[in-house]
Order: sequence, then C-alpha cells, then structure tokens
Amino acid sequence: MEKSSNITVFILLGLSQNRNIEILCFVLFLFCYIGIWTGNVLIMISITCTQLIDRPMYYFLNYLSLSDLCYTTTVTPKLMTDLLTDRKTISYSNCMLQLFTTHLFGGIEIFILTGMAYDHYVAICKSLYYTIIMSRQRCNTIIIACCTGGFVHSASQFLLTIFLPFCGPNELDHYFCDVYPLLKLACSNTRIIGLLVIANSGLIALVTFVVLMLSYFLILYTIRAYTAESRSKALSTCGSHITVVVLFFAPALFIYIRPAITFPEDKVFGLFYTIVAPMFNPLIYTLRNVEMKNALRKVWCHQTRLKTKQVL
Repeated sequence: MEKSSNITVFILLGLSQNRNIEILCFVLFLFCYIGIWTGNVLIMISITCTQLIDRPMYYFLNYLSLSDLCYTTTVTPKLMTDLLTDRKTISYSNCMLQLFTTHLFGGIEIFILTGMAYDHYVAICKSLYYTIIMSRQRCNTIIIACCTGGFVHSASQFLLTIFLPFCGPNELDHYFCDVYPLLKLACSNTRIIGLLVIANSGLIALVTFVVLMLSYFLILYTIRAYTAESRSKALSTCGSHITVVVLFFAPALFIYIRPAITFPEDKVFGLFYTIVAPMFNPLIYTLRNVEMKNALRKVWCHQTRLKTKQVL
C-alpha cells in the first residue's frame, strides 16, 4: 500500500478548551502521576528486596507495576505538558511512536493480568501441584510470552495505521494518539482497517476478559468446600485482582469492541486505563494484602536503621 500524506504535525484537541479546567486537570494528574510512581516503585522495591520475589504471585506483580509505569508514562507527561500550553501539537513520527508504545505496554499489562489469574487458578484449584506447575522457569516463560504478545499486538496496530494517508484536517480529537481518532482523519476508506482493529484490540480485550472471568468462576466454585478462613483469604486475593481487571478492561472494551467511531466520552474512559488503573493498582494490592504491607514495613524499617547508623 502506498502512503500519501502531507500531514507532518497533528493538533491534539485535548480534554477541554476551558483554561480553568485545564489547570485543575494538570494539578490532579500531577498528583496522580506522582502517586503512580511512588506506589509502583515502592511495590517493586518491596518485592525485589524481600523473599516475596521468589513467589510467583509477587513475581508477576513486580512486572505488572513495571508495565504500569511504562504504560502511563507513554501518555501522562505529554498530557500534562499540553494542559499548560495553548497549542497542543505532536509530530507525525512522535504520534506513531506514542501509538506503538501505548499499545505495547497496554498489551503487556493485559497478558500479565492473565498470567496472574492463571497463577491464582493453579494456587487454589491445583494446590498440590502448585510448586511444580509454577516453577521459576514457567514464570519466566509466561513473562516472555506476555512481552511477545504485547509486541505482536502493538506491531499489528502500528502497521494498520502507518500506511494511512492523511491529507487534512490535522486536528486529533483526543489527548493522545490512538487508532480510532487517527482513522477519523484518514483521507481514505478505513472500514476494513476499522474491522481489523476490532479483531485485534477489541477481540483481544474481550477474549482475555472472558477468560479471566471464567478462571475466577472456577476459583469461586472450588473454594466452596474450603474452611471459612481459607475462603476469606482466597476471596481477598481474587477480589483485589478482579477490581484491577474491571478498572482496566471495562473502559477498554467500551472503546475497542465497537465499530471505528469516536465519542466525546472516549477521552474520559481513556483516562481510566491510562491513569486511574495504574494509580489504583498499588493501593489495591497493598491495602488489601497483609504480606505486601509487612514487606513495605520491613523495607522502610531497614532503611531507617541504616540511616540511623550512618548518622551515629
């Protein structure tokens, strides 16, 4: 397919045209971004500096926190910068780069959540064989598969978009470069490409979500015969994961499972999986997890003792 385009810069319309709302959003997103970095870095340090790293659940959580940081960083800094400027622009090459990296880390996060659900399923439904099934080699293979799946997904989206001709106008009705807003600007028939995007992003999100829900249905069915204490512990772990899954998948399904059309609400739903979900992940996995809270205390106490010795 021959590309014919005279657009070198896109103008992002952003979240709002009201200056006061933009300043308010900047302050809000700044605190969110600081919270995302603080929470996820604390989780990564707490896991890697304690024995939790040897357990598959926390091994996956460590990589989920890393993917959260990478994913939100592809969007949030640019969004905050644009909120302070009158003219919000992004070059064609940077737009394509943002499209690729956003779907790369978003895809990796989806597959890591699936890997975590598989770990929960094995821990509860195949508990006698858990250590054999979830060996470190198996965990490494799952992480490699997640990264490979994310790359294949992102490369597919990128290849569907990179050859689109853009002849004008160049106003992108979003706060970051995504497929559907770009399809709206293309000066060619994009119906087939729109269907391919649904087959790629939409079906991946839908199938993954259904698989996740089925896995937790099996878990809930299995724990019926457990003691009340064991049920409570299993439900607490699964409840945290289900909350994260719903926060991430519900808005993503709303956007990508439908035909290639855009709505004003897409920007708000986009905030959920680019900023809100990465911000709430650390809170959900720490506040409802006794082992994570103990690991955080252990790391903080160790650092405090080291500083005290240095001062003395």
